[in-house]
Amino acid sequence: MLRLLFLLTCALALLASSVASAAIVEHSFYVKNRTVRRLCSEQVVTAVNGSLPGPTLRVREGDTLIVHVFNKSPYDMSIHWHGVFQLLSAWADGPSMVTQCPITPGGKYTYKFKLLQQEGTLWWHAHFSLLRATVYGALIIRPRSGHPYPFPKPNKEVPILLGEWWNANVADIERQAAATGALPNISDAYTINGLPGDLYNCSRNRMYKLKVQKGKTYLLRIINAALDNQLFFKIANHKMTVVAVDAGYTVPYVTDVVVTGPGQTVDVLLAADQEVGSYFMAANAYASAGPAPPAFPAPPPFDNTTTRGIVVYEGAPTSATPIMPLLPEFNDTPTAHKFFTSITGLAGGPHWVPVPRQIDEHMFVTVGLGLSICPTCLNGTRFSASMNNFSFARPSSLSMLQAFFFNVSGIYTPDFPDTPPVIFDYTNIINAVNPSLLITPKSTSVKVLKYNATVEMVLQNTALLGVENHPMHLHGFNFHVLAQGFGNYDPVNDPKKFNLINPVSRNTINVPMGGWGVIRFTANNPGVWFIHCHLEAHLPTGLATALVVENGPTPESTLPPPPVDLPQC
Repeated sequence: MLRLLFLLTCALALLASSVASAAIVEHSFYVKNRTVRRLCSEQVVTAVNGSLPGPTLRVREGDTLIVHVFNKSPYDMSIHWHGVFQLLSAWADGPSMVTQCPITPGGKYTYKFKLLQQEGTLWWHAHFSLLRATVYGALIIRPRSGHPYPFPKPNKEVPILLGEWWNANVADIERQAAATGALPNISDAYTINGLPGDLYNCSRNRMYKLKVQKGKTYLLRIINAALDNQLFFKIANHKMTVVAVDAGYTVPYVTDVVVTGPGQTVDVLLAADQEVGSYFMAANAYASAGPAPPAFPAPPPFDNTTTRGIVVYEGAPTSATPIMPLLPEFNDTPTAHKFFTSITGLAGGPHWVPVPRQIDEHMFVTVGLGLSICPTCLNGTRFSASMNNFSFARPSSLSMLQAFFFNVSGIYTPDFPDTPPVIFDYTNIINAVNPSLLITPKSTSVKVLKYNATVEMVLQNTALLGVENHPMHLHGFNFHVLAQGFGNYDPVNDPKKFNLINPVSRNTINVPMGGWGVIRFTANNPGVWFIHCHLEAHLPTGLATALVVENGPTPESTLPPPPVDLPQC
């Protein structure tokens, strides 16, 4: 009896501790246009609360986050909480016309959701048009009070947001691309925490500076908020220890270079263990596109510039010239592939989920570029990327989640195929301009999944219109990355390479150029969940689809009704 009372007391104490550690964290976002100066001219941009990047939100696991968004910009707007599971709160996920109609100019909407079963670095950004070029910020989830990190506690935590800058209005850039059928113009600069650095004209004094003390350790929360570029990141003469990616803990991995695709986050420990002085941190593009197809004059252009900031040790002489790191070449695929495939998950660590072994749904999905007919475009066609030859078109009259909840037909069709309609030599550049493969039909086609179904998806890049690395992002879930490789996926031999013990857990995978990646996850959250390429140039062209996860058998596995202030179309 005494033992039973003791166990009951312990259980109640743990429950009380859990409840006490959860808090309500509330913010207001005022989205407005403002004029800022970067490089050599002033530019009107859309920003949250007047800052670029926007506010950093700090919460603990278990907290409830409430964000009131007031759209005082001239554009439709929605906010996506990138990487947040949104357990039974799919209404707050944010992608326009997928989970909500956009917030119109002058409108407002309150996002409310709990941060459950995940810790680490995530971020938020606009999910409408190219507005996430300037509408973005960090979302940091710390452990509950009294729960330590599974690595040595750092002396300080520092968000490092890598972004892009255009000397133009991004809305105009998107309109021009839509009118011509071409891809959007490339950016004019990269930024670190909103600042381009001294390698750009008129930007000598617009450089991020991190002050450190010798002997201390800093947790850098690196976020790739760029629209269209994967990035290499280095700090001169310093190693970094990766301890988490996409808000999932990893086995510590020591590296001198971090590689990130748009949407990905990487947490690293930086030991200030070098001679007192100044050291540049720098980022440049990993532009993975391979040789141009024979009918094309050159590979697609990219922003081949370098942004940099400075790590300054306390006591460093002001006259000292900072040391510059040697950055990889823009096409250094071996370095990128080594980084992505060397990171493993921290099995048994906080919120670790073992790899599911029983598979209910097998999917083989091709991802790549294509074309659609466009009589008004310059060449009579426009880029029209696709998954399994379906080029995604967002609905216009009702969001897909509303259609799911209210059982409204005609908004989407449940016929996204498990395999591509045509089997061909996917990564052979000889097929790059094969007209029978290039034209992709527009549709709002989705894959319907039973609640709690386990899904294994092979993501296969194609060489259509050229080969490149595609960062694919899944809303609402993390997935295990079982393996990645080059060429065409081999269903007989490649499964022998699967890591089923401690694979990395992510929400965004960089599918290698001319290659494949295999992911696995359990669909245990009802709703409509977007899966798409996080290169903004490819999202409007249709490199996306959605997964509709049906309700479970209990109230605890059923999507609740929408908030009363949900924006209407």
